[in-house]
Amino acid sequence: MKSPATTAKTLRNTRAVLFFILPFGVLFALFYVIPIGYAIVQSLFVVERTGTFGPAREVFGGLTQYQRVFSDGPFWTSVARVLLFGVVQVPVMLGLALLFALLLDSGLVKGRRFFRLAFFLPYAVPGVVAAIMWGYLYSPSLSPFTAVTANLDLLSADLVLWSMANVVTWVFVGYNMLIIYSALLAIPPEIYEAAKLDGAGPIRTALSIKVPLILPAIVLTTVFSIIGTLQLLAEPQVFRSFSSAVNSTYTPNLTVYSTSSIPNFSLAAAFSVVLALSIFVLSFAFLKTTQRRGIR
Repeated sequence: MKSPATTAKTLRNTRAVLFFILPFGVLFALFYVIPIGYAIVQSLFVVERTGTFGPAREVFGGLTQYQRVFSDGPFWTSVARVLLFGVVQVPVMLGLALLFALLLDSGLVKGRRFFRLAFFLPYAVPGVVAAIMWGYLYSPSLSPFTAVTANLDLLSADLVLWSMANVVTWVFVGYNMLIIYSALLAIPPEIYEAAKLDGAGPIRTALSIKVPLILPAIVLTTVFSIIGTLQLLAEPQVFRSFSSAVNSTYTPNLTVYSTSSIPNFSLAAAFSVVLALSIFVLSFAFLKTTQRRGIR
């Protein structure tokens, strides 16, 4: 049995731990758990009216809103659109982030601090501002690059999705690069010295030593990118002012925003819950796949 002194010490340690995690727990509950619970509850209601112009009232509707979500063609078209967006944009963005991180870590680049800041600087630009800036650059009547925009309509229905992909890539390459670069800095120098003694050059060292050791950081950035892809909102919302090809259901989050503006908060909540579950399933499936391959 534990002595009274040991029991008292354990109790004090427990109280100290609870004291330090209490601020996080309160904020987590207020701004994460409670909003999620409220959205789930809200999605179970429907709006009814007495007559054509009667007052609206919310009544319990069970899974009625979810039936509407799963039968909503434009919503699932928007989901397929952002999945296509992610399949192309995420590998390009992370490939560039990995390349820049390896270059900064290689010692071949002079002025590392300058280039590290230069690569990261676009992330400091708010997403809405970045979208507005690029929207003007894409617009044929406003862009200073008229030789390009006059012959290539970057805001057309065929290209506007990839124009937005360019904006997202420009903003987030530096952010992901810093995560990967931080993982590179954590690799012990002795490993590089051993590789050099074995005759490995810079490219072989990067491919055979650096990349395998930083795979957990790459997995982390991939998960973040999957989550961000399905939450695409600022760029399509801004591009609606520049292109008629972007409508109110162009992305899932834009569908949620437009539905709540009608207003139909219950249906918007159902869209949000389904979208959140989709993000969870994709992220969890990706993590499980990487864990089976031994990447942790």
